[in-house]
Amino acid sequence: MRFTEIGQQLRAYRLESGLRAEEIAARLGVSRAALYRYEKGEVIKLDTVNRLAELLKISPLSLLGIGVEYYNRPIGFFERLRQVEETADQILQVSFPLTYLTSSDELDALEAELFAEAANDAGADRVSARATAEQVLGILAERKRMFRMRRPSIIAMLSVGAIGRFLQQGVGQGTARSEQLRQRARAVARGEMENIANLMEAEPMGLQFGLLASGEPSGQFQLLRSRDRAMLAINPFRSDTIPHAHAGVAMITGAEEAVAAHQRTAEGMWREAIRGPAAAQQLREIIANYK
Repeated sequence: MRFTEIGQQLRAYRLESGLRAEEIAARLGVSRAALYRYEKGEVIKLDTVNRLAELLKISPLSLLGIGVEYYNRPIGFFERLRQVEETADQILQVSFPLTYLTSSDELDALEAELFAEAANDAGADRVSARATAEQVLGILAERKRMFRMRRPSIIAMLSVGAIGRFLQQGVGQGTARSEQLRQRARAVARGEMENIANLMEAEPMGLQFGLLASGEPSGQFQLLRSRDRAMLAINPFRSDTIPHAHAGVAMITGAEEAVAAHQRTAEGMWREAIRGPAAAQQLREIIANYK
């Protein structure tokens, strides 16, 4: 049993559940400090694993890292993805409009405003929505900080159709209520695409981008490889997904057949992708159509 990994998954599922650490500790009959020690990798008994799984409404096998992990809230998925990214040496992803780890600080600042606006509109759930938004923003910031420190290689394939929708709707997928914020959302979206065009042209070591011009993927996924394992993350949540909204079901697995099937699919897409200066030129032409 890898107690560190069990602890990591416990934290992700705790955030996913929406329960506070105090509530879970009280139901287990342990102190909050003991729960945090479990999350940091302290030895945990199987009986406690079973009780935690029942409380969190998941399979004990999921908590033990066996099989498939499912998340239906952005907060749980982003936390688990952060944990996997911390040891990844290579990230291969098929995504829609952009790659969050290489995005700008302006994107983070705008997302904070969008989340705050959405939380203010949440009525009776306003306080909870604000707290969730703050947690998600913290997790996203930590993901980006760790990427900038470790610099794993990234191979990313972006859909032309999704880029067009991103430029048209802006960051937040058209959720901004105020006209001023909507205009900023579209301006930041253009800035992110221009940044990717620059990276395509410069082709810096460790970063490769490709445009998927023919056809559009049915979903987005990431393959994260470290020295001793490969993990697949299938993700319906963009970083600008309003955190308190239930937008879909994400999954993470290390199953060899799932990893291999998605690796083959990604390799086929990469062969067909437009890359380098040609991709940069086409992306700039798309951006020009939305100014």
